[in-house]
Amino acid sequence: MNDQFIKDVLTGTQTIALVGASDKPERASYQVMKYLLEQGYNVIPVTPKLKGGKTLLGQTGYTTLADIPGQVDMVDVFRNSDAAWEVAQEAIGIGAKTLWLQLGVINEQAAVLAKNAGMQVVMDRCPKIEIPRLGLQK
Repeated sequence: MNDQFIKDVLTGTQTIALVGASDKPERASYQVMKYLLEQGYNVIPVTPKLKGGKTLLGQTGYTTLADIPGQVDMVDVFRNSDAAWEVAQEAIGIGAKTLWLQLGVINEQAAVLAKNAGMQVVMDRCPKIEIPRLGLQK
């Protein structure tokens, strides 16, 4: 996966569903969500903890990807590698364009499933690192 591919994914994305969002500021998912919001992305937190319309960083949360109204461009996965398969299936189900597996989240079967469904896949990377590295920071 080359830098141009990652750049194209990041510049072609507006709405990100962040699966495994946490309300704890010390957690990476919280820090990445905050950063992506600061970069102008629409970020939707997805976690069972946010059922009933609870919010995180001012954004309405959802318990599953299927609960999100409207189009999602990217599904950013902050779950363990084993959970990535199920998240990939859900991402395909909602018609997301990209499956992004965070640092340390590696699941080749999930990547193949998503690619075979026509999705772009980024694995074992973090947008909070890639955006400034590629000169895309706002």
